[in-house]
Amino acid sequence: AGGGDPDSNARLRTAIATARGENMPKDNIDRAIKKGTGDVGNVIYEEAVFEGYGPSGAAVIIDVLTDNRNRVVPEIRHALSKHGGNLGENGSVSWNFETKGYMTVEKDAFDEDTLMEMALEAGAEDMRVDDDVYEIFTDPTEFVDVKTKLEAQNVPFTSSQISKLPKTMVNLDGKDAEKMIKIIETLEDNDDVQNVWTNADISEEIMSQHT
Repeated sequence: AGGGDPDSNARLRTAIATARGENMPKDNIDRAIKKGTGDVGNVIYEEAVFEGYGPSGAAVIIDVLTDNRNRVVPEIRHALSKHGGNLGENGSVSWNFETKGYMTVEKDAFDEDTLMEMALEAGAEDMRVDDDVYEIFTDPTEFVDVKTKLEAQNVPFTSSQISKLPKTMVNLDGKDAEKMIKIIETLEDNDDVQNVWTNADISEEIMSQHT
């Protein structure tokens, strides 16, 4: 499985780059390394991916690293069902997501054409302009390489991670948006849950009420 040395384990190196891009404290990174390599006594962890639905059929994918699958499954099922969702079968929503390396850069950090040229030369697949950031997309296997090359050119990332990006979105407002936020918050509070992905489109106004 590659072991706990980041330089000898490309997958682990990607995970650390993701964690650092999201400003995870180093002790959390070290704990994740130990958890991911089994260096926590005799406890054995397994990865699992769960798929389900939130309100109005919004898709949810949950990445899990757990030492007790029998514990985490009912916890995930309860988090979904309590707020109007349900756990689905494998493949029920994953078809609507693409796994990509994803990085964002604030617009005032670089000129668009300059950053586009730098990103493509570094191996990125695409760059798009959002409201206040540039979004850079890569093949997941090229994520660390592209990020390293751009960092060497002093590109300041506001976020960077391997992401599951939805192909189509479901707009949620009112009570459905509130329920979806509660689902995400409940799942992210679970120690075994590593990532939560959704195609729910919730307005900044509603989201800001929960920050």
